[in-house]
Amino acid sequence: MTVPTQDPGYQATGAPHHADEVRSSSIGELMREVTTDLSTLMRQEVELAKAEIRQEGKKAGKAAGLFGGAGFGGYMVALFVSIAIWQFLDNVMDSGLAALIVAVIWAVVAAVLYSKAKQNAERIRGLKQTNDSVQRIPDALKPHPEGVTR
Repeated sequence: MTVPTQDPGYQATGAPHHADEVRSSSIGELMREVTTDLSTLMRQEVELAKAEIRQEGKKAGKAAGLFGGAGFGGYMVALFVSIAIWQFLDNVMDSGLAALIVAVIWAVVAAVLYSKAKQNAERIRGLKQTNDSVQRIPDALKPHPEGVTR
C-alpha cells in the first residue's frame, strides 16, 4: 500500500508556488487554493484510513474467528476428554481425585488455545500509516483552543 504524499511546493493545479505568483494573487484566489489543497489532503487521509481499516479488519476478523474456534474447540475437547479420563481414572482411584486431574488437564488445553489466539491478536497494529500521516499536518491547521480570543 502506498501513502499519498505531496511535494511541499506542490499546489492543487500541479504548479509550484512562487513568490511573484503569491504576491500577484488576490486573497480570494489564495483562499481557494488553500481550500482545494485542504480538501485534497482530507480526501487522501480518509482514503488512507479506509484502506488501513480494511486491512486491519481482516486481521482482527481472523483473530476473532480463532478466539471463537479456540473457545468452542477447547470446550468440546475438554468435555469429551474430561468424561473419558474421568471414567478411566474412576476405575483406579477416588472419583473426586479423578475429577481434579481432569480439571487440570482442561486448564492446560485452554491455556494453549488462549496463547495461540493471543499471538494472532498481537499482530493487529491499528492505523499506523494514517496516524503517522496525520501527525505531519502542519500545526497551523490544528486547533489551539487555549490561544483563541474572541
